[in-house]
Amino acid sequence: MSDPLTKKILILAANPQNSTPLRLDQEVREIDEGLTRAKQRDRFELEQRWAVRPRDVQRAMLDLAPQIVHFSGHGVGEGGLALEDDVGQAKLVSTPAIAGLFELFADQIECVLLNACYSEVQARAIAQHIPYVIGMNQAVGDTAAREFAVGFYDALGAGRDIPFAYKFACNSIRMAGIAEELTPVLLQKDHPQPDRPPAAPTEGGSPSSARKVTPVTQGSPSVTPTPPPPTPAPLPVNLEELGGQVPLDSPFYIERPPIEPRCYEAVVKPGALIRIKAPRQMGKSSLMLRILNHATQQGYRSVWLNLQAAGEQTLESPDGLLRWLCSRVSRKLGLQDRVEDYWQGPRGCNDKCTDYFELYLLEELTVPLALGLDEVDQLFQHEAVASDFFGLLRSWHEESKFNPVWGKLRLIFSHSKEVYIPLNINQSPFNVGLPVELPPLNDQQVADLIRRYGLTLSPRQAVTIMDLTGGHPYLVRVALSYLARREISFADLIATAPTAEWAYGDHLRRHLYSLQEHPDLLAAMQRVIAGDEPVRIDDTQAFKLSSMGLVRLSGNDVLPLCDLYRQYFREMLK
Repeated sequence: MSDPLTKKILILAANPQNSTPLRLDQEVREIDEGLTRAKQRDRFELEQRWAVRPRDVQRAMLDLAPQIVHFSGHGVGEGGLALEDDVGQAKLVSTPAIAGLFELFADQIECVLLNACYSEVQARAIAQHIPYVIGMNQAVGDTAAREFAVGFYDALGAGRDIPFAYKFACNSIRMAGIAEELTPVLLQKDHPQPDRPPAAPTEGGSPSSARKVTPVTQGSPSVTPTPPPPTPAPLPVNLEELGGQVPLDSPFYIERPPIEPRCYEAVVKPGALIRIKAPRQMGKSSLMLRILNHATQQGYRSVWLNLQAAGEQTLESPDGLLRWLCSRVSRKLGLQDRVEDYWQGPRGCNDKCTDYFELYLLEELTVPLALGLDEVDQLFQHEAVASDFFGLLRSWHEESKFNPVWGKLRLIFSHSKEVYIPLNINQSPFNVGLPVELPPLNDQQVADLIRRYGLTLSPRQAVTIMDLTGGHPYLVRVALSYLARREISFADLIATAPTAEWAYGDHLRRHLYSLQEHPDLLAAMQRVIAGDEPVRIDDTQAFKLSSMGLVRLSGNDVLPLCDLYRQYFREMLK
């Protein structure tokens, strides 16, 4: 019989194959190490269950009778928590189902920790039955989640109570230099004034105003409300340079569900083809990086190539382009460059390239190859080359349906512009595979990004940022970065943003030059910005302006994407 003074901790971990890879093993290992060295280690017993399915969770609760239940994995807010099905794919379990399970064990469980994104929804429901529940009020980074978990159990192992452990864990996130300490939320049953992590003092005042408890009805779970994020230091250590791909470990990458999960699910399928379309600086390359990383996590080999790096001379020649492709992929894989061997004889360059991949590259690899081709619209100005190249990609995709060798190739490519080059419908890769169009960030995602930058903005200011940028990820990040670094006041930002002198200058001038090179699009844009209501313009012009990211569609009409574009182009196109 187990010692009644010993508390059993049950860790339930799930990282479905079609979800973002997490370092759950590292999290659990560090929790275990912390409890092993704790002065009250004999008070705790750690049990682990991995790749849990719904039935596994039920059985673990019955068999182990834990006092603390810890879930590590993915959450999707109202959609539930992501467990696994019988083949390792995501299986969403609803909030009522989860709360109902914990209600059955309310007499034994003291605390539930849901270390998953947007899990405050489930935490609120569980807190109707369990004394202490911790959830996440937004997306939480893998590192922040790990720091919180390790800090929480270190404090418990030192003999501290759950409210103290919660505060200590939030401080662990802050001590690691991560601006996510306000993401975890503690809910307590039958406690009108719950504990919360101490907020950093804001300039000119104490944190007490940010710690106000919202009264709740006696008997219902009281929630630790999220206080306004602290005013940041002038140069927070975690701010990144802007432009280019957002690093894999960046806290500033905002997922746009269900795009990422769909891409992760697609890339593991034989012969997969994923085509990402969005205007420049909308996050295409950052998404591709994460798809390739997911493939790498599955044990695949991954190669990323940007066609801009090929050079104009290479892109003008079908033979030169395919030689470059074969050579670069070989080098990226660490294989010998054998292009000259396969380029002998009278066959066409498409056949030579096909043989190079089928008989050499894919044959040499014992695992699938995920090949990411960024900025393929660099080819659109070379119609003959583009037609041959895209026809080749389509033929590889089609052959994967019956040839296992080609099933090992997973193609991902991105482009900004609409495809107006003439392509045979049966030879085009733009009408097969998984199409992905990246939308602007929505209000909730922009609010999430504001919190990640550690900024305190009023609701009106947040709306102003959204109106100014239209949710364009790059434009939003530029504004928030300057505000977080205290390089500009909010009022000055709004006043100078639509001018060439501020940080948006290069971005705005690039769009202006593009319009000036196409008089028909310039005239269409003048009509769009002339008034404040949606206008009807030629379909082709509408889609071209949309692909440039300058306008958004409203039915069959168009509007400027954002106030920034409306104000700047009204001034410059007078």
